Amino acid sequence: MKLGPHLHRIGNDIVAAYLVDTDEGVSVIDAGLAGHWRDLLDELGVMGRSLDDVRGVVLTHGDTDHIGFAERLRRDHGVPVFVHAADADRARGGEKPKTPMGPKRVGPMVTFAAYALRKRGWRTEYLTEVTAVADGEVLALPGSPRVIAMPGHSPGSIAVHVPVADAVFVGDALTTRHVLTGRTGVQPAPFTDDPSQALESLARLAGVDASWVLPGHGAPWRGDLTAVPGKVRQAAD
Repeated sequence: MKLGPHLHRIGNDIVAAYLVDTDEGVSVIDAGLAGHWRDLLDELGVMGRSLDDVRGVVLTHGDTDHIGFAERLRRDHGVPVFVHAADADRARGGEKPKTPMGPKRVGPMVTFAAYALRKRGWRTEYLTEVTAVADGEVLALPGSPRVIAMPGHSPGSIAVHVPVADAVFVGDALTTRHVLTGRTGVQPAPFTDDPSQALESLARLAGVDASWVLPGHGAPWRGDLTAVPGKVRQAAD
């Protein structure tokens, strides 16, 4: 789905990944679930692009519903995969803390599980090789993605600012559709390692010059980024 100039989304409000399209090629932000591979190919076709145009994958963090087809792109097509150094082990299948589920409702949980099953979440391959990135780094990829450290959901969670797309990709730093409750609107994401740290990290979005806030779960959001921390904190109370 085309969201705007240079900006496309694959997946839906349950699990999403994004493509940045420029004259230099395509950058992929997050890799959804394994079954989003077909969505990737279809969207590239709509864009008049192919896998040969993909220059890199930037992961907002190392959870399985964000790394879905990344290893396939890396292994079979030589596409480098970038992840914050603090989440590199997580993306390779390393141990992660068991976080409490928090509020939940049966309907949304079943919907999420069914979608993950349909998109072959159980077939996700962990990364065998990654390129570690750090806060403030500007990557030599289409759109010149800039890394913004957002620890909390995981130690290496990041936001990715792409000025040409007028967008900041936030992964699970926040959500606009809670996968366990179905509640919509800007709010904290579930399965967060350190909720307090995650809330503190949101202040880093206030100085970002972007209209689009694009989460891994939920609808794209447009508005005043300076209002995001307050909105999420209010939703957390």
